[in-house]
Amino acid sequence: MTIAARLDDIGKPAWIALMIAGFVVWWPIGLVTLGFLIGSGRIMGCWTHRRHDRWQRRMQEGMERMQQAASGWGPWGSARGSGWCGPGRQTSSGNAAFDEYRSETLRRLEDEQRDFLEFLNRLRQAKDKAEFDQFMADRGRRHDAPPPQPQA
Repeated sequence: MTIAARLDDIGKPAWIALMIAGFVVWWPIGLVTLGFLIGSGRIMGCWTHRRHDRWQRRMQEGMERMQQAASGWGPWGSARGSGWCGPGRQTSSGNAAFDEYRSETLRRLEDEQRDFLEFLNRLRQAKDKAEFDQFMADRGRRHDAPPPQPQA
């Protein structure tokens, strides 16, 4: 039976006593013992595993809530195929003025998004054209230049 197994049979107080004795004898021994205890989970194992399990459970619950909430949002999550502002998704809030404001704001944002995407496409095309023109200009200079003369 190994020393670690014997100390495990005795319990945490034996590990703590070994760590303290290590610090008393020579501090690096105590530090190595402390690192071993934390790394192996012998001292803080129950606490860290419980905390990890709780964190995992909360993350899973949060992901499920987000998926449920997003199930009807946008064209990527809707089984109906209607967009976020489409006829199947937009519901009345009960306030006609707010509903009108919301629909106008969403329409304006969609227009701005479409305009911005068109701007990005024009910008990409202009950049590609400039790069191509530069390439053609460099290529033309290479063909027009006289071949290098051999050195004697």
